[in-house]
Amino acid sequence: MKPERRDHGDDTRWESGQVKRDVNQEKRHGRLRRHERVRKQVHGTAARPRLCVFRSLNHIYAQIIDDDSGRTLAAASSLKLELPPVPAAPEKAPDKADKPEKGEKGKDGKGAKKAAPPKSLKMRRSAAVGKAIAAVAIEKGIKTVAFDRGGYLYHGRVAALAKAAREAGLEF
Repeated sequence: MKPERRDHGDDTRWESGQVKRDVNQEKRHGRLRRHERVRKQVHGTAARPRLCVFRSLNHIYAQIIDDDSGRTLAAASSLKLELPPVPAAPEKAPDKADKPEKGEKGKDGKGAKKAAPPKSLKMRRSAAVGKAIAAVAIEKGIKTVAFDRGGYLYHGRVAALAKAAREAGLEF
């Protein structure tokens, strides 16, 4: 049973003296600890600079950094990027009018594959930033980089940025 809360306005203490946890602050500190662990292993040099990713709530940022000289060689973000329009969603088939009977196959004789849903805005922004950072890097003569995921999981927007950068010509 929770102790009763005192009603003193901004006071965040419970009666037992226990302090209320700030979950968002704990998540942020956990990411920073993970980033420090990653940074012990990943170091950017002039020959192979570091591709560093930062993810905010709505945007994503990427920098190519030479850690030996402490310089940012290239940068890209989703703040001022122009995105292509969203592809139109496929039309839904009418209910049971054109569906084959149970056990029969569809029109082509194969099971029909569902079209992939359109990517979210954040995922499209991440892919666009990956292409942009790769284009800027290749323009400056950078072909290989060391990928620094910034303490984030290699999943979702971070993975989409990395995949787009690889497809645009960066090697890591």
